[in-house]
Amino acid sequence: MAGSEHVVVRGGVRLACRDWGGPGRPIVLLHGLAGHAGEWDVLARRLSSGHRVVAVDQRGHGASERHPLDVSRAAYVADVIAVVDQLALRRPVLVGQSLGGHTAMLTAAAHPGLVRALVLIEAGPGGPNPNSPVDIGGWLGSWPTPFPSREAAAAFLGGGPVGAGWAAGLEEREGGWWPRFDRDVMVRSLAETARRSFLHEWGQVACPTLVVLAQSSFIPAQEADEMLRRRPATLAMSIPGTGHDLHLEQPGILYTALSDFLEGLA
Repeated sequence: MAGSEHVVVRGGVRLACRDWGGPGRPIVLLHGLAGHAGEWDVLARRLSSGHRVVAVDQRGHGASERHPLDVSRAAYVADVIAVVDQLALRRPVLVGQSLGGHTAMLTAAAHPGLVRALVLIEAGPGGPNPNSPVDIGGWLGSWPTPFPSREAAAAFLGGGPVGAGWAAGLEEREGGWWPRFDRDVMVRSLAETARRSFLHEWGQVACPTLVVLAQSSFIPAQEADEMLRRRPATLAMSIPGTGHDLHLEQPGILYTALSDFLEGLA
């Protein structure tokens, strides 16, 4: 477990933060849709030897507010700013996976003086995809909840480190193990990303950026190519033998990549 838990409140919405402490430049870790701060535990423990590391349960997720009314992209970004301000995290490096990476990207674009660097893990500006909320909602709705055990949940959610990572976010209540999120809140959180691309915002990012993609990436090749065309100074890498949850599959390789990137900032 992390060294301490903090609660940040913004606009009446409670945000739970897992603070690993540590010296040096702050790092804020942002999980993906339907995820939780605990997904970062292995990586955070290693990073905290040289950095102040804070992992956030974003609104609607984990130990944070379960049913926020506002799940706009702007609300997610404002939450990051509140965490940075209230925990006095001076010019942090933002690291986000999937939707958390999208949030980190928008934060860096809108607040260039606040963010020292950006790391996107299986994340990009996206593009119009009206089927995405329906597809994701269908998948979340297919979970046979409550799961009888965390082990059963891990097996259903893919097995191995990925299944275990997802299952670690469940809570035990009412005869079994349940997700710590509401399916409809997750679907609403995807509404804006399903409507349009955020390539303009990507172009507004001014800080050093590392993009880490999986071999079997959710990011289309043409989107990744366009990202590098618009911001050619971006560092990019792909981790062989991984899928969308590469931070769970290969935290050691990811740690090495992040360490090299962070050393380059110094």
